[in-house]
Amino acid sequence: MLYRLFLDLADAVSAFNVFRYITFRIILASLTSMAVWLFVGPAFIRRVKAYHVRQYIRAEGPESHQAKAGTPTMGGLLLLGAAFLSCTMWADPLSELAVSMWGVIVLFAAVGFQDDYLKIRRRRSEGLSGKQKFALLFFLGLLAGIMLYRTPGFSPILTFPVFKNLIVDLGPLYVFFAALVLVASSNAVNLTDGLDGLAAGPFIMAGATYMVFAYCAGNAVIAGHLQITRAPGAAEVAVVLASLIGSGLGFLWFNAYPAEIFLGDVGSLSLGAALGFAALIVKQEILLVLVGGIFVMEALSVICQVSFFKATKGRRLFRMTPIHHHFELKGWPEPKIIIRFWIIAIVLGLAGLSTLKLR
Repeated sequence: MLYRLFLDLADAVSAFNVFRYITFRIILASLTSMAVWLFVGPAFIRRVKAYHVRQYIRAEGPESHQAKAGTPTMGGLLLLGAAFLSCTMWADPLSELAVSMWGVIVLFAAVGFQDDYLKIRRRRSEGLSGKQKFALLFFLGLLAGIMLYRTPGFSPILTFPVFKNLIVDLGPLYVFFAALVLVASSNAVNLTDGLDGLAAGPFIMAGATYMVFAYCAGNAVIAGHLQITRAPGAAEVAVVLASLIGSGLGFLWFNAYPAEIFLGDVGSLSLGAALGFAALIVKQEILLVLVGGIFVMEALSVICQVSFFKATKGRRLFRMTPIHHHFELKGWPEPKIIIRFWIIAIVLGLAGLSTLKLR
């Protein structure tokens, strides 16, 4: 809203021309959402405690995690709220892609909210069943895929990093591909959210990488120079990602070890969906495997553990999954695991950015 107001004022006062620059609004969006957390976060945590919105820990998890029981959860509500408030101020409300992205984020957040609500109401760590959650997320993924496929100017093609001439036109099958990307990314972030700051940190790094991609894809000159697929309007997606990154930084202020509040499924599923949708918009879906490598590693560890357990009739490949629990049981202190995963996420983000010039 403020963005449109300042655009109108720019004709009369030249100083307001600065709001025409995406980079300036990206900075404002991230700072605004982070400021909301720093000012409202303590009161939000107190209110969550007052309503007994607390974390329930799986009995079969690491014994050290039992001390985390009772920690306030569903911090994703404020994370999304702060980011949305920031976007209403600094993003273009007429941007179809930005509005679509928020639609996807809210729908996936609704599934996470239902999962969190059931856990709190039942007072145990089980909410929606795995089949229920997958069915809901896949249905929402199909809706998002259909929405993208029918967006004017959107091309249902699959591009590959490094190989600029390798392009596959998926046609209507792109709808199912989009659904798989969104389900995989949302679940992968959800599985990673097991230690203090472990999901938020890598999301910030992956989100920042895709923010750069969105900015480049939305600029005709830069996209042409880098020989990447042009995505008109994608620059506003960069503003949305910036608001989520800033809010993630604010959340991390309170979620850093030892955490004062947890993300909850309402946060982890929606953040994963945001990453997946951004990758779909800028046509860098395959690169998400590299940029979101931490999330991929966590998800694959679970898949490998379950497959190996069934194939060998009871043997385990890891001590416990997701894989961050494996390192915990090996004796690594929780802060060491978190920081090392953050370092890996930074390296993977930089590797992803390097593909802009490797064409």
